[in-house]
Amino acid sequence: ARIPPSSADYPVFPRYDMAGQVAAMRLVTERTSAPVPEILWFEDDPSHLGAPFFVMRRIDGVVPPDVLPYSMGGNWLFDATAEQQQLVQDSSIAVLTQIHSIAGDDSATNPIRLSGDASALRRHVDDQYAYYQWVTADGIRAPMIEEGFAYLEQHWPTETDEVLSWGDSRIGNMLYADFRPVAVLDWEMVATGPRELDLGWMIFLHYFFQDLATGYGMPGLPNFMREAEVSATYAQLSGHTPVDLRWYITYAALRHAIIMFRITRRSVRFGESQMPANPDEAFVHHPTLRAMLDGVYFE
Repeated sequence: ARIPPSSADYPVFPRYDMAGQVAAMRLVTERTSAPVPEILWFEDDPSHLGAPFFVMRRIDGVVPPDVLPYSMGGNWLFDATAEQQQLVQDSSIAVLTQIHSIAGDDSATNPIRLSGDASALRRHVDDQYAYYQWVTADGIRAPMIEEGFAYLEQHWPTETDEVLSWGDSRIGNMLYADFRPVAVLDWEMVATGPRELDLGWMIFLHYFFQDLATGYGMPGLPNFMREAEVSATYAQLSGHTPVDLRWYITYAALRHAIIMFRITRRSVRFGESQMPANPDEAFVHHPTLRAMLDGVYFE
């Protein structure tokens, strides 16, 4: 079951569009072979549980763990053979190609599309900046995040066609059986936009966990989800060659910084931690984002 948090819970996101999530999941189920769980019930009347909610059919599978990150060992993905890890990577990319087969300007995506008349990417970036403004409404801001938005403008990429974008497109949001996805979960970031949005997010979230591992002196999974291989596989499966992926990976790092900044603020709110003197240190991957903005991360 999925139910949004209440405002008293100091939620991570300003809105949780349950109807939009259900619409996206049902659309993907109807139009593609991506393994999206069946929606059994959707209730938009908040009087029953205090908020709208939906219930999915249960699917058995295993997930690459976040805690401790799968890149640090002691889990099924880390202990898999190179061939099995490659299968996880390729089959996960194949899921994206299925989702992206739905055009973003299709009338069925209207409940999901971000509002406005600008391009899909411009609407997406503007929406993320509005999210940052919401997160920092109390006046505590992150200079590196603001520098990141300036970087995006200075290096604006070639915009490709608008498709359905899963949003939180990472292997940690999929269940696997025999090293293939059997369920695609967590649709609260769904929107429409260039294909590279999901690709950049999927690559970066592995880089995030890989950097955590190497930061602790561990090898991690250095041959997994590498940019060139992900791009080549996606092109082979979809017929679309990704463009400006490093811009989209950097954008993913910036988006993740806003989320982690909010999560840190949430932890402070509930007395679990203290706000760092340097607000940029409120997101753990600040060295990664710094290196990306300085143009040295990908060297």
